[in-house]
Amino acid sequence: MGKALYRKYRPKTLAEVVGEPQVTETLEKALSSGKISHAYLFIGPRGCGKTSVARIFAHEINQFKYELEDSYVDIIEIDAASNTGVDDIRELREKAAIAPAKGKYKIYIIDEVHMLSKSAFNALLKTLEEPPRHVIFIMATTDAYKVPVTITSRSQVYTFKLAEPQTMFNFLKDVCAKEKIKISDDALMLIVKRGGGSFRDSLSLLEQIATLSDQQIEKAQIIDILGLPEDEIISNILSDYVDGMFSEIVNKLQNLLDTNVKPETILEELVNTIISDPKPALLPLLAKLSEIKAPFIEAKLLVALAGDGVSSRYKTSEPERASGVAPVSESRPRSRELSDEAPTEVAPRKDAIEKTSPAPAPAPSPVPTAPVSGNFLEALQNIDAGIYQQITKATVKEDDTTIHIYPKNKTNALILGKHKEPLIQAGNGKKVEIHEPGELKDATANDPTLSKISDIMGGVEEVNNNGGTVPF
Repeated sequence: MGKALYRKYRPKTLAEVVGEPQVTETLEKALSSGKISHAYLFIGPRGCGKTSVARIFAHEINQFKYELEDSYVDIIEIDAASNTGVDDIRELREKAAIAPAKGKYKIYIIDEVHMLSKSAFNALLKTLEEPPRHVIFIMATTDAYKVPVTITSRSQVYTFKLAEPQTMFNFLKDVCAKEKIKISDDALMLIVKRGGGSFRDSLSLLEQIATLSDQQIEKAQIIDILGLPEDEIISNILSDYVDGMFSEIVNKLQNLLDTNVKPETILEELVNTIISDPKPALLPLLAKLSEIKAPFIEAKLLVALAGDGVSSRYKTSEPERASGVAPVSESRPRSRELSDEAPTEVAPRKDAIEKTSPAPAPAPSPVPTAPVSGNFLEALQNIDAGIYQQITKATVKEDDTTIHIYPKNKTNALILGKHKEPLIQAGNGKKVEIHEPGELKDATANDPTLSKISDIMGGVEEVNNNGGTVPF
């Protein structure tokens, strides 16, 4: 095919730009009226065409013909990610004072402008406040909130969007016709979906697929080539989540992983599917999925999909039910729900135990019923930021009377044990119990749901910064 598709079909005039009429039409009117501002700020997600439009606009301002390989001394591109310092901006200011060589304006395109340091922004601000008449700044950023309001307020702001699916489909369909790429509509729509609204990403993906076959490309081939899960499987996993069928989820995920579908891809497909059709029952899962990061994405994915099923086992006291002991009635105090003692009615007298046998070793503490409340963590952060950082490394859960802290390792346990006062203060009247490292793992070792998570990961443990391990 020669030149890469994303370069071959990159627009060279504002009229050729697809999917951004709210930007291009306004810029064309500014050009035709001669009302050019001294500063522009283009904001929008990655791959939506900000930099391409900036280059086109710069050339059209100076009435230069635009070719991808050309270079004009009056159009200067700066990558703010590599030129973040105040000295870089001071050098820019000095050169900006020099009149343009050929065009009417000297135009600076500053990409990823949010990467500039605070001092660099201050230096740039001085130029924006009193710009030379022949200087224009076109800035682009994916993170508009990181750009100081003093810069934004002195610029004309244009918001870019990712392409709508139908717009991208029509664009790629036209490219396929020109390039004689044979592909079914279903397959092309899958490329649109995977491209995420980015013309560059979508064209790169189309080119990758097109080189693999001279025959018509079908959806099944793309799924196989890219290692994608079928939409139906993803939907079924979400249905199983709503229905609480964790064992079915484990089987489906295992099958996907066995067919070389990457856990990152599964995670992405789950998130995209929920977003495309948000349902109240799936929103808690969406919150959990959005926080999952490497390492051990497989295990974290399983834990998220387990929902409340793992902790609810300790709420309903399933081990007691299995042994024939009746569950605690609602009329009894909640503080008894998690007790590892026998019910009062059948418990032997304390003095009888002392006379007939030595005191038994204390039983392992049960896993608490719920994660710790936000109030405890917020209070601790305000009381002692250092201990708060240590708490973030531990597992923290609570019941009605006690906050249970499960340190990740001995170092974590030692620090928390020596600085218990801030924990007690943040607990606001609740008892604080610091367990031995590994006690949480022991308490959950016989749980069938958690065992499946461990089995599918081959008994994986995550190593933390202090050398301890976190079981999954």
